[in-house]
Amino acid sequence: MKAPPSTSAPLIDEFCDALWLEDGLARNTLDAYRRDLEQYAQWLSGQRGRDLAQADHGDIQAYLAHQFQKKTRASSAARLLSSLKRIYRWLQRQNRIPVDPTLNIDAPTLPRNLPKSLTEADVERLLGAPDIETPRGERDKAMLEMLYASGLRVSELVTLKLPQVSQDMGVVRVMGKGSKERLVPLGEEALVRVKGYVAVSRPALLAGKASDDLFVTARGGAMTRQAFWHIIKRYALQAGLKGTISPHVLRHAFATHLLNHGADLRVVQLLLGHSDISTTQIYTHVARERLKQLHAKHHPRG
Repeated sequence: MKAPPSTSAPLIDEFCDALWLEDGLARNTLDAYRRDLEQYAQWLSGQRGRDLAQADHGDIQAYLAHQFQKKTRASSAARLLSSLKRIYRWLQRQNRIPVDPTLNIDAPTLPRNLPKSLTEADVERLLGAPDIETPRGERDKAMLEMLYASGLRVSELVTLKLPQVSQDMGVVRVMGKGSKERLVPLGEEALVRVKGYVAVSRPALLAGKASDDLFVTARGGAMTRQAFWHIIKRYALQAGLKGTISPHVLRHAFATHLLNHGADLRVVQLLLGHSDISTTQIYTHVARERLKQLHAKHHPRG
């Protein structure tokens, strides 16, 4: 049975509205903040008899201990603490609480997991899997080529509109996280595939329906993240690739292969749409591990 809304619900709504106005955060990000805060507010009300604005340092520590007992992952606990710190800083700025109860509470140390990537040969096999003689296959080929050529997030890919792609200039205008716009080059092969899809297969899929979505389904609607995830999973199996292959893995491959071929880290940061270069730096570790493997395999004293 779903728990009733806490007395803190209006406050959480107000905070999320403020986040949207101040930072222009994406809906998925705002929804994550809201879920974290609603769960915390329910616990705080049920276990401590307080609403969100009444919590103290001990309440925060007790809730984090509760999450630890539930064996919450370190990454989830870190995200949760980030949500709490954000709302309490906001409340203090508005003079609605005297002290920030999250002060001197540190986030858990996160293991630095290297992102899964694909070799260039793996990518070639994946990109060669769609049957381009069919409208769906040509659409899928265009999507895979664009994803690998541009490093877009899957949410950015499936929400592209026709005017965002300049076929003359060979670039795509992307609206990323925080409503930040960037221009990303497509590359020759991806551009050829997109042009062919737009000219022939897209009209066939739409069958007379009107749409400004770039990638559409056989029903004439916009492609969804979930549908494309299943598409890429099917082609990965068809190509004989092992492990879970997701759209994000192609984004990782895009960044890793650029660095392997000598691209500057700042350029990769701009192309990926990372606001902080420390987020991009993890790919240097991936590239370094790849170089180590090549050295061990091919050097006589590897």
